[in-house]
Amino acid sequence: MEVIITPRALGGSVSAIPSKSHLHRLLICAALGGSPLKIPYPAGMMSEDIKATLGCLSALGSDIKVGDNCLVVGPIDRKATDIARLDCGESGSTYRFLVPVVLALGRPATFHLSARLPSRPMDDLFSALEAHGAKIEDKGSPDVFVSGKISPGRYEIPGNISSQYITGLLLALPLLPGESEIIITGKPESVGYINMTLSVLRDYSVKVRQTQTGYRIPAPQKFSPTKAIMPEGDWSNSAFWLAAGAMRGEGIRVTGLRHDTSQGDSEICKILRRFGARVDEYGDYVAVSPGRLRGISVDAADIPDLVPAIAAVAAAAEGVTLIENAGRLRLKESDRQRSVSATLNALGGRSVTGDDSITIYGTGVLDGGKVESFSDHRIAMMAAVCSVICRNNVTITGAEATDKSYPGFFSDYAALGGSVIKGGD
Repeated sequence: MEVIITPRALGGSVSAIPSKSHLHRLLICAALGGSPLKIPYPAGMMSEDIKATLGCLSALGSDIKVGDNCLVVGPIDRKATDIARLDCGESGSTYRFLVPVVLALGRPATFHLSARLPSRPMDDLFSALEAHGAKIEDKGSPDVFVSGKISPGRYEIPGNISSQYITGLLLALPLLPGESEIIITGKPESVGYINMTLSVLRDYSVKVRQTQTGYRIPAPQKFSPTKAIMPEGDWSNSAFWLAAGAMRGEGIRVTGLRHDTSQGDSEICKILRRFGARVDEYGDYVAVSPGRLRGISVDAADIPDLVPAIAAVAAAAEGVTLIENAGRLRLKESDRQRSVSATLNALGGRSVTGDDSITIYGTGVLDGGKVESFSDHRIAMMAAVCSVICRNNVTITGAEATDKSYPGFFSDYAALGGSVIKGGD
């Protein structure tokens, strides 16, 4: 799909969509429980990644019911022994979370992977699982077959590749017959996502003890919710609206955001203040309006998903913005180090990449032009937000990539005053 955007300021109020990162974890924990669980979820907000997780849980025997404003998730069939076919689409969370889970259950499964997902890193997670009894075939292919049942013990995993490895183990190890320990080597990155997992596990009565080197997980444990389960508002996607509010216009307010969240991407508020934007946090909302924006330095180690939104603000700021510890962006839905920089340059900005960095030379204005999404949802959203400071129209090819995490993105964009014309393929 091609989208043409006429530059204009955005303004008004928008509700945060449910966090897909939070919801992945809620859904898997619900399916590991002993009885059906209802989870509120607004109609029309089903992202491709969440569809992938629901489809995989259904293939494992969970009875999934999708209502107008809720999901009902039944327990997976722990007695099944047939080979499950799990279609992960392009969802790295679905894949990395469920591989350890199915191996903890001893269920043979074929994981079907699309687009760049077969090439995204898995070797360290596979090695840790194979050291405990897993058999993994056709690694790096679109169809990876896993079998065997992992045993309790000491799981050593690097912290600087993907926090999703650690989450997958945290979800799986409580299912084993004895205690296990996760040893994290090196400095863990994206710690906020690990904290989110720990928070969700607590909500499901699962105990995890933090150690100096990682986590100790008593087992076996039961997944049983301690309270009504409610997905949090999504800070990662809301960051694009907050960025747009900082760049031009009278401001944007995003409602439905928790300030006590474990989502690391709530850091966007501090970052926008450092750029010079006016940021007001109160109750369940954040309101951002423009200020005198100046370039800053940003450490992206724990907030890689914020980089596209930060890059848009950097283009609107005067001076140089340096985004450091950005090397892991190469392993996202696109080589996001390259695609962020290429998008800004295609729109008339100036950006260069280093081994582990992106440098953006902001001038406060962009020319506009035609860009591709690189089949990356966050690049498509970044290009749309950049349009607010462009002199000419912005045309985005492959704009349907937003469906991966935010199917209503362009509708909300228009509701905030944007001019969007959707075309064909």
